[in-house]
Amino acid sequence: MSVSVIIKWGGQEYSISSLSEEDTVLDLKQSIKSLTGVLPERQKLLGLKVKGKPADDDVKLGDLKLKPNTKIMMMGTREESLVGNKLHSLLNLRTNLIHEEDVLAPPPENDDVVNDFDIEEEVTEVENREENLAKIARRVKDYKVKMLNPPREGKRLLVLDIDYTLFDHKSCAETGLELMRPYLHEFLTSAYEDFDIVIWSATSMKWIDAKMKELGVTKNPNYKITFMLDSAAMITVHTPKRGVAGVKPLGVIWGKYSEFYNRKNTIMFDDIGRNFLMNPQNGLKIRPFMKAHLNREKDQELYKLSQYLKEIAKLDDFSELNHKHWERYLSKKQDQRRH
Repeated sequence: MSVSVIIKWGGQEYSISSLSEEDTVLDLKQSIKSLTGVLPERQKLLGLKVKGKPADDDVKLGDLKLKPNTKIMMMGTREESLVGNKLHSLLNLRTNLIHEEDVLAPPPENDDVVNDFDIEEEVTEVENREENLAKIARRVKDYKVKMLNPPREGKRLLVLDIDYTLFDHKSCAETGLELMRPYLHEFLTSAYEDFDIVIWSATSMKWIDAKMKELGVTKNPNYKITFMLDSAAMITVHTPKRGVAGVKPLGVIWGKYSEFYNRKNTIMFDDIGRNFLMNPQNGLKIRPFMKAHLNREKDQELYKLSQYLKEIAKLDDFSELNHKHWERYLSKKQDQRRH
């Protein structure tokens, strides 16, 4: 029987349907090489497992029990790109030595970022609309949460997006560590002292699992993830100016775990502001982390945000905060301590 798969790499999808169940994982990698230019030894296929373990090159595709058009995420870099990345790193190091202040600058704005809109104009139109609240109620009733660790009494709640928030999901690299946002583990370790941590991505749980394992988040000894949510926990809302938009309503979490979390103790980081449409007061729009090989040495967003979380963790009620001005708030608190 033939095997058909779709390889996700570098923000694109590549379809392969020329293999049989008797072909091996190495044969699959050779087919991927012909489409992407990435050598088999440079490829890492996420989620491709047999009996719970990563599939070796000699495993037959028939043993993997793949469904037709199964999507497989690949990590890997072409040889010419590896040389280019090393050159970029050397140039960055030289530039940083000459212009040390550049290291503290945020990543440059990028045209690849999903177009967003000013949610303040439309939030009153959707936040309390009856049909949207009914959708949330259905998610509270029907959605099955992927619980990893129990909620902790007295902790605040931090909800985190993945793509462009915790790592650059479109650049090419051999490992997730190359695309991981700087200070990620230090940030999560610090946040865990005061917050239960929840991952919420607008993708399927399969990809969330794969990304969190690749980044070393799922089983890190210094912190724990409470649970993870995928796109099925989201709802769609209609906005007068922008039409239908998918959003991440925190009411789903508050409805399921009302004894632990509410709008007074919850904060959510996402690089797309429209995801906050149902709970704008709780959203902090993080600068997107993109082009990791160019911006890794400049990006300090998570380092600074860990300090912000430390400051607001002292509060009993987040509802009076304007997270849009989080840097101003942090600077003011730090100035007060110095004086």
